[in-house]
Amino acid sequence: MKKLLKMNSLDSKYFYSGFSLQNEQELFSDYLTQNNYTIAGFSYGAQKAFEYALNTNDRIDKIQLFSPAFFQCKDKKYKRMQLMFFKKDAVSYCNSFLSNCTSPNDVNLLKFFKQGAYEQLEELLYYEWNEEKLNKLISKNIQIEVFLGFEDKIIEAQEAKEFFKKYATVYFVKNVGHILT
Repeated sequence: MKKLLKMNSLDSKYFYSGFSLQNEQELFSDYLTQNNYTIAGFSYGAQKAFEYALNTNDRIDKIQLFSPAFFQCKDKKYKRMQLMFFKKDAVSYCNSFLSNCTSPNDVNLLKFFKQGAYEQLEELLYYEWNEEKLNKLISKNIQIEVFLGFEDKIIEAQEAKEFFKKYATVYFVKNVGHILT
């Protein structure tokens, strides 16, 4: 079994970034557990971290999901519209997305910006958090922590909370949005 490398502010190997972002883990320093056996991801990155934890044989004790991209409560029309807006003007779409990520507080995300791809957005929107997979993670003795912002403008945080609370320790943080600050 391979040992996971210790994650620090410069090592993003076990932190999975959100859509159109890179190396933003410092935004979560108040919540992030930094040790040899914890992986984490933000939004789209939470999906990636989750899939990694499911499919690896590496030792993982904890997974931290920061504002996991949770769109299974949205209908197909909503998802198609998001993709259409992105395809029409990806830069404007991402600017609006980043603005909504930081609301209600003013945080500059430009230093973390990396233009996302249509395929990534599509994957993010159509991802299904699966109860069978969550139970598999639990059966691997992996502790799951989910952090959600009460004022999130990207996902339906209340619905995500209701879904994840059966499988994880859920932290529902007041006065913050998608990026939890």
